[in-house]
Amino acid sequence: MPDDTPRPPHRQPWEHGWHPDASRTPGTRRLWLAGALALATIAAGATAIAVNDGAASGKTASPATPGAPSDSGPGLLSFASPSAGATVPSGAAPHRPGATPSAAGAPSAARRASGHPDRPASGHAKSPEKKSGSPEPSSGRRSVRSLNHPDRYWHVSDGLVRLDPAGSAAERRDATFTVVKGLAKAGCYSFATADGGYLRHRNFLLRAEHDDGSRLFEQDATFCPRTSAFAGAVMLESVNYPGRYLRHQDFQLKLDPYQDTDLYRADSAFLLVSGLA
Repeated sequence: MPDDTPRPPHRQPWEHGWHPDASRTPGTRRLWLAGALALATIAAGATAIAVNDGAASGKTASPATPGAPSDSGPGLLSFASPSAGATVPSGAAPHRPGATPSAAGAPSAARRASGHPDRPASGHAKSPEKKSGSPEPSSGRRSVRSLNHPDRYWHVSDGLVRLDPAGSAAERRDATFTVVKGLAKAGCYSFATADGGYLRHRNFLLRAEHDDGSRLFEQDATFCPRTSAFAGAVMLESVNYPGRYLRHQDFQLKLDPYQDTDLYRADSAFLLVSGLA
């Protein structure tokens, strides 16, 4: 029986303008795409390997901490707090002209034990120069006269030392001292009173007291001569409070930190003269 089923018309190439590519083997396009994908995958893997190798080669082993303890045994690790880079402050106070090593830091043990209220000076502007080879005081009776108040002398009054006129015999006696070698330092001065005591500073005020035999008393009663701005005069620096000098203020003798002023230099300049009594 003949097949009468209708079929779609077969369009010829010239009817739609398309011509089959007879120069290429069927399926070649898929092969090219698969090859390109495989090459891209290989290139990506090679790049990743190169990057990882470069990062690994750039790493360096961190140096071991100096002094770190080693393993204490198989399977046991000991740890220590890192101490590398730690610095210790020196804490050293700056050198001041005229300062002595024993007085550059904290007060002495004797001063702490006695509860002495004095405290070292924090500093000074420009200290006078030390005399090279401080003059050794000759034994004998001396009086101490103020440079800017030439009619006034060191005078013991009610245990304290003031600048007073010395008119009466009693005043002249209390204004006369025996200058001896420093109790705490030879070449410096100590001033002995007529009744066997010494002039010493306490609470930074100059006063007359009897020697209690302590090292603190010896230091408080020792004063070192320093060059004055005025010819023939001296400044007297405390041996245990470098930078503090005897000066008068309101006619009271006291230890005061050095000040770079004309008034201070005049108030701290004294003349050692022959004893009034």
